[in-house]
Amino acid sequence: MSRRFVVLPTPAAVAEAAADRLVAAARNAIRRRGRFMLALSGGSTPPAVYALLVEPSRAAAVDWSQVEFLWGDERDCPPDDPQSNFGVARSLLLDRLPGVRPAAIHRMPADAEDRDAAASAYQAEIARVFGVPPDSPRPPAFDLIWLGMGRDGHTASLFPGCSALAERRRWVAATWAPALGVWRMTFTLPLINAARAVMFVATGADKAAPLRSIRSGSRELPSALVRARSTLWLVDAAAVGDAA
Repeated sequence: MSRRFVVLPTPAAVAEAAADRLVAAARNAIRRRGRFMLALSGGSTPPAVYALLVEPSRAAAVDWSQVEFLWGDERDCPPDDPQSNFGVARSLLLDRLPGVRPAAIHRMPADAEDRDAAASAYQAEIARVFGVPPDSPRPPAFDLIWLGMGRDGHTASLFPGCSALAERRRWVAATWAPALGVWRMTFTLPLINAARAVMFVATGADKAAPLRSIRSGSRELPSALVRARSTLWLVDAAAVGDAA
């Protein structure tokens, strides 16, 4: 396992690095394995990265027909809600990229009435796409899981104190976010940590305290528990604060 922190001067520079990293990972996976298994992030940073990915040079650099799009977490809202991670990705990215196959877009149904059944169904969908049994004790390996981090150190919808943090068997779980008082659906640590690569994108001074804790080696916060084969943190100067 490797974990690397790259500090860039501005949020714009972070977005550029994230877009380039995603394109490189996609090209490498398609060349080696014939397709790119990608889990998209939610939060405030993806729109800037999406805008760069749809620019002609990057859009033309990847065979998007060979990309499977999934989500690491989702809010309890319909897909056309402005807060929907899926909805943001669809309008800013998926509808604007050439060659994206509708069948390769796998929305996480966090708005389902039976959340546990929906989480199990999404796990089964992941297993189907990877061609593995849905009850496999070993999660499949995404080529890239893109994550963000909140000011409380959460990632995906793994919040401090949430029940999903303790999950060791399921790949996807419905979980209550105590600090927000809302339901979410999320990838669990076993699935995240099975990835070939994880890319964190975090910007802003409000991330300085949790990032300082993580860089010190503490495993107290949810984001600190992510230890994939390759874990890259792309952060701006404000996010590292005095530790820059």
